[in-house]
Amino acid sequence: SLNKQGEKICGDHIEVVGQGESATTVVLADGLGSGVKAGILSTLTSKILSTLLANDMTIEDCVRTIASTLPVCKVRGFAYSTFTILRISEDLQAEIIQYDNPQVILLRDGKNHDYPTQSEKIDGKIIYKSRISLREDDTFVLMSDGAIHAGIGSALNFGWQREDIIHFLETVYNREFTAKTLSTMLVNECSTLYGGAPGDDTSICTV
Repeated sequence: SLNKQGEKICGDHIEVVGQGESATTVVLADGLGSGVKAGILSTLTSKILSTLLANDMTIEDCVRTIASTLPVCKVRGFAYSTFTILRISEDLQAEIIQYDNPQVILLRDGKNHDYPTQSEKIDGKIIYKSRISLREDDTFVLMSDGAIHAGIGSALNFGWQREDIIHFLETVYNREFTAKTLSTMLVNECSTLYGGAPGDDTSICTV
């Protein structure tokens, strides 16, 4: 993660919860705004979601729980953070649930793989859901919107678009790289585009 310039606390939070050997759930949450308040919102969101999902609660119930648990911003009228959920089960299935974060990138054999998504409205929020049969070396890249905002107004007019991030990942991909290596390379490129002064919290999680 990169903290927004001037902030000591990151407004994004990543939570990983194992369910024995049956499944692993990863949640990346991006809190509203930045700083301490955003950090609290994203931490609560990711911990609540990962805990409920690990206990086999439905996504509908999870979203409703978050909506009723977290405080509402008086200025913007909504409270909890955006989020991306990736759950990988022992039957080699991946389930992705996304709300307002950049769409998860799936690299298959080092190249972008477009996967189907279905939208569903839950408590007024559009949630995108996907189910994917896994193959060896599949690589999922989750990110907060700081990644696609990198370079806006300086290095790039409209930021670093998802297509540009895909091109970068395809170019640097090496199947021997660890998840941490890929995440670090992408975060470092975002930092470069921000000129070393991030305009937004930026988090990358690779699985």
